[in-house]
Amino acid sequence: MYNYSEPTKKLINQIGSGDAAYVPKAITCALKTLDRIAANEELPKSVREEAAYAAANLELSDYNDD
Repeated sequence: MYNYSEPTKKLINQIGSGDAAYVPKAITCALKTLDRIAANEELPKSVREEAAYAAANLELSDYNDD
């Protein structure tokens, strides 16, 4: 598994144990979140560019919510 941040690890454990809700359309959720980060002009440009790059690659990948 990727070396995630502590907040992400905590949520992975909560979702895995059933203590937090699982999002059935996780890819769509991730894309929308990355797009909001990319559009947030209060964040550093480098962070916005990374989010946009990740969103674009995820959108064009083989993964989908179908």
